[in-house]
Amino acid sequence: MDCYTCVRNGDPEGLPPRELIGGDEHWRVAHAFGSALPGWLVLVPRRHVTAIAELTDAEAASLGLWQVRLSRALAEVTGCAKTYVAQFAEAEGFAHVHFHVVPRSPDQPEELRGPRVFGLLGKDAAAAVEPEEMDRLALRLRAALAG
Repeated sequence: MDCYTCVRNGDPEGLPPRELIGGDEHWRVAHAFGSALPGWLVLVPRRHVTAIAELTDAEAASLGLWQVRLSRALAEVTGCAKTYVAQFAEAEGFAHVHFHVVPRSPDQPEELRGPRVFGLLGKDAAAAVEPEEMDRLALRLRAALAG
């Protein structure tokens, strides 16, 4: 299968902390790669879904709960003022539905607020959050989700 998310969902036990921050039978939470913003999370269905309308009732029922729980955990761990939630699933190789849960810090520049926050995604390796930092954040977020 050419779906990046499905490949990653196939071996959850082998994933680093940044790719398995939390989850249940329907959802997996990962830190976004290629982001210059620490704590940028993605919430992905565990089965292949390319449109929100394809979610089962059980998946849909837990979707909102995950978004709120992740927002609370991000506020606790990052000190963000709020979170943004967005879903597009249009990028080449990333048609699998996924929800961006993005922390917005109190001092985030105006030019990077709202939809402009996507200017911090798709960054080159030099600007992106390092994998080690994503793992440190992931472990702190796991603890916040468990508490």
